Amino acid sequence: MAAYAIFDIDVHDAQLYGEYRQLAAPSVEQYGGRYIVRGGPASNLEGKWDPMRVVVLQFDTIEQARTWYDSPEYRAARAIRERAATGRAIIVEGV
Repeated sequence: MAAYAIFDIDVHDAQLYGEYRQLAAPSVEQYGGRYIVRGGPASNLEGKWDPMRVVVLQFDTIEQARTWYDSPEYRAARAIRERAATGRAIIVEGV
């Protein structure tokens, strides 16, 4: 069953975030994921949520998504992202 990693990211340092993207993208591919949404305009439909930058990744399984997130390759990228931006993230199974 497909799984999705969903991020809402508020970038504070665009240059450093660019470095993160250069490391993150190959790690996603390496672990069998693909980008479904990578930024772009978002409009709120309900509730109090004003997303800054939405990123959605698709993986074949939730285990694959967790393996990617905990991988040494993404951990290195994540350390950069945490200095460049703040955000929220979830992993959820599809139907």
